[in-house]
Amino acid sequence: MAFFLTAPLPEAQNDFFLTFLGSPWGLLAGYLLAINLIAFLIFGVDKWKARRKKTHESIRRVPEKTLFLLAAIGGSLGALMGMKAFHHKTLHKTFTIGIPLILVLQIVIPLGLFVYFRFIR
Repeated sequence: MAFFLTAPLPEAQNDFFLTFLGSPWGLLAGYLLAINLIAFLIFGVDKWKARRKKTHESIRRVPEKTLFLLAAIGGSLGALMGMKAFHHKTLHKTFTIGIPLILVLQIVIPLGLFVYFRFIR
């Protein structure tokens, strides 16, 4: 019993991970991870509801506006992966063009701003 009272507590050898999570970049990374996971799961839920709607007419689907909104607020990679993984909305031109376009814009605009403020200005 005395051993448990005198045993040294483990100490963190590297606090980088905790420091990173508290930084603005860590918060951004956590947000993007969360919103992409949510978008991926919502695409899966909507596919599940689409299959069940054939037998249960009272099931309400996820509106397409909601799917696009999730992609627009940062979940475009998760939405694209959800489309591919669940084979959902892959025949709709608005989704096959719109979701990848949102992803490209979400990469190009911050990259362009970085180049402008870092090198051009």
